[in-house]
Amino acid sequence: MRVFVTGGSGYIGRATIGELVRAGHTVEALARSDRAEATVAAAGASAVRGALTDLDVLTHAAARAEAVIHLAQATSGEEDLAAATAMQGGVGGGTYVHTGGSWVYGDTDGVQDECAPWNPPLIVAWRKTVEDAVLARAAAGGRPVIVRPGLLHGGDNRLIDIFFVQPGKENGAIPYIGDGGNHWALIHLDDLARLYVAALSAPTGSVYLGVSGANPTAKEVAEACARGAGLEGKTVSLSIEQAREQMGPIADAFALDQQLTPVKAQRELGWTPVHIDPLTEFAAG
Repeated sequence: MRVFVTGGSGYIGRATIGELVRAGHTVEALARSDRAEATVAAAGASAVRGALTDLDVLTHAAARAEAVIHLAQATSGEEDLAAATAMQGGVGGGTYVHTGGSWVYGDTDGVQDECAPWNPPLIVAWRKTVEDAVLARAAAGGRPVIVRPGLLHGGDNRLIDIFFVQPGKENGAIPYIGDGGNHWALIHLDDLARLYVAALSAPTGSVYLGVSGANPTAKEVAEACARGAGLEGKTVSLSIEQAREQMGPIADAFALDQQLTPVKAQRELGWTPVHIDPLTEFAAG
């Protein structure tokens, strides 16, 4: 299958291109710079030069493809919707896989699935309008699918590394927010990449949580990361006010209490996460 990918030079994108190529797909990936072009080429994709705001480029690249996977992070809901609209128009009846995120559910009050009600923190509240529009294309013959990843780990751990591990190394203790009893719905990068490939064959209009089913507490993650960083036992609590001051509005997302299940994707796509012991992986550094 010919697949067009946005965000291919990023953390998730490189892993997803690799999985697509291993599965026998031919990949084109959006690249806005020489560096991005070299990165997607190294991952196994042909570069399409342009940015997420270049709607004609997106439309034409999607029209050459049989499926699209949209991984790029937009700067606003308006930008994301415009890009999604262009690519869905281009790919027509081909599968269009859109990236959402698990934070839209807010606190989950126990283990929940894709049907949990939305209660997003402000930082991701804009996703509702975009996802509704993406799914609405099914009525016009489109094949929209949405993947909502949990909090990623693996590789450089992305957000966990940036907001917790790196500052913890600098300050001598890994932080967590409040009492750290809130749960994080985690997913390993490699498992998520495999889910995106599996989603190419999903039924029209499907929504999947990209989570492993491992929902440790934030304090457990901090303690494991401390061991991995050589800071055995050295963690520190931040009040939500301190966290907002240090991290910005994303602190409210990190403070969410989320327990989520991958059962739907397992049942419908035959996808099974293999990285189901994230604490051991964090502790290994």
